[in-house]
Formats: sequence, structure tokens, C-alpha cells
Amino acid sequence: MKGIVFTELLEMVGQMKSEDFVDELIETCDLPSGGAYTAVGTYPHQEAITIVMRLSEMTGMPPGDLLRAFGNHLFGRFAVLYPVFFEHVDNAIDFLSQIEDVIHVEVRKLYPDAELPTFDSSRPEDGRLDLIYRSERHMGDLAEGLITGCVAYYGVPHRVERSDDANGSVLFRITRLG
Repeated sequence: MKGIVFTELLEMVGQMKSEDFVDELIETCDLPSGGAYTAVGTYPHQEAITIVMRLSEMTGMPPGDLLRAFGNHLFGRFAVLYPVFFEHVDNAIDFLSQIEDVIHVEVRKLYPDAELPTFDSSRPEDGRLDLIYRSERHMGDLAEGLITGCVAYYGVPHRVERSDDANGSVLFRITRLG
């Protein structure tokens, strides 16, 4: 998993709590990396899971809620850090429909070792996108947070419905409301 996920997760926690809290979180996780991350480094995704599980214990917030909140935060950071992906896209459905064929293609050029989830999309009707998330990491909650962060970024209300299957894939049905 790319280091930006770790650095942004710890940044969000620092904003929610404090830098001292982040230090305590890292110290109590017993991470192979020692919790020292760079945005361009690559780290085992299990370390992110360890951090989220420990954060859940320390805050009482369920891990799924933490991952959704983080996804929402992360989308906002992507908008700041990678504005080129937002050029000429003026709505959430258009943005989300290009994740696999545009955004992930560009990410792979920058980070050939990136292990990205896949997103299959279809537009069965105007104002609706069906997006299927697949990943060996099973982080549908993070994907959901990224999707709701995207919807919030564009400022037009959408309904986001989620359906998980037994194989770990998640169908997100995103419908524009208005």
C-alpha cells in the first residue's frame, strides 16, 4: 500500500485528536515499519489495518466508521494534491466513472508498484452509476468514504447505496438526486 495512505491517515488522526495522540497510537501498534512512513514509500496494508484497529480501541469508534471518515478525508486531500485529475470534470458521476480507465492508469505510471483495487463501472441510466469495487484488501468502507467524499466535493446530492457480496466485492449504486 502506498505511503500516502499512511501519512494521510495519521494526518487525519492528528487533526481529530493531537500529535501526542498520534505518537501514542504508533507506539502501541508494534508496527514492523516502526510507524515511519513516507508518502512515496510502499508498506504492507496490514499495518494500516493494525493502526485502524488500535485507533478504534482508543476512540471507541467502529473500524468501518473510521475507514469511511478516512476515505472522505483522503478524497479531499487527493483533490488538493492531484488537481489534474479534476480538470474538465464537473460532477461526481463523471469523476467516479473514470477511476479505472483514467486515474488508475495515471497512478500506475507514477507508481508502477502500486497495488490498486479495481473499479468496474456502468451507467445504466442518466444520473446513475453502478460501481463495483474489488480488492484483495477488502476495504469497501474506505472505498465508500472516498465515494461520499467525491459526492461532497462536487456539492450535488447523491444517494449512495452499497451491497457487499460473499466474495468481497462491493456494488455501489450512486444516483444523482436533483
